Amino acid sequence: MSELSTQNNTQPSQEIQTESTLFAEPILHVGNFTITNSLVMSWITVAILVTFFVLVGKKASKKTKKMSGVQNIFEILLEQALNLADSVTGSRKKTGKFLPVVLSLFLFILVNNWLGLLPGVGTIGFVETGAHGKVFIPFLRGATADLNTTLAISLFAVILSHILGVVWVGAWNHFNKFFNIKAFLQIFKKGRKEPILIMVNPIKAFVGLIEVVGEIAKIASLSLRLFGNIFAGEVLLASMMAISAFLLPIPFMFLELIVGIVQALVFAILTLAFMSIATTAEEH
Repeated sequence: MSELSTQNNTQPSQEIQTESTLFAEPILHVGNFTITNSLVMSWITVAILVTFFVLVGKKASKKTKKMSGVQNIFEILLEQALNLADSVTGSRKKTGKFLPVVLSLFLFILVNNWLGLLPGVGTIGFVETGAHGKVFIPFLRGATADLNTTLAISLFAVILSHILGVVWVGAWNHFNKFFNIKAFLQIFKKGRKEPILIMVNPIKAFVGLIEVVGEIAKIASLSLRLFGNIFAGEVLLASMMAISAFLLPIPFMFLELIVGIVQALVFAILTLAFMSIATTAEEH
């Protein structure tokens, strides 16, 4: 009986936890700098994109009488991207300024979404013993399935839109979109001649404060939408693989390929729309 009870007590400690977590797991520490599995995937994505476009750029720079098939495809895709961006910004000038940043975000998110579907991502790693027992930690994890990554690129997109707003319409005009001091100054200057300003301008100032809340909501919306869709896809695929590792996950992988494109496109278009709105002067 004593031997049997000893075996039963030691058995739970041998179980390895493999639950998906909302945060990226650290796999290496370099001094005070922690390297996580999603950060490694982000570096791989950047390396792939840089290598690919350097090679394409070298081919495009060569003076050839006939364009290659790859160059033709990129010409068509770029033309379609310009037309789509024009429909959002309403100006080819704004499109020319904003599209390089937006396309970079789109490609970064898209490649990250697709790399997370590759075999070995999330399934190859090591076992670490922690306070709650043995935990499996993968070497690689889709970067967009980590809330830290989606929050970082969302902050980048929203903050950049405000910087562009300051550059295009001026710091004072951009500031008054949110804290409308100009509206109160108009009451003192024109309040006697236009009494309606006493009623209208405080409302305009209150609407500006609501816009501040809206800017915070933009960050939450961008980051949580992208993270939620990609993370849910990973959990779905893991569940299907637990049932059957061969044929069952295949349809869902094709579905996740489409979801990866859609989410990258939604993020890019919303970022472009935020930039366009921020660089538009407020009209009376």
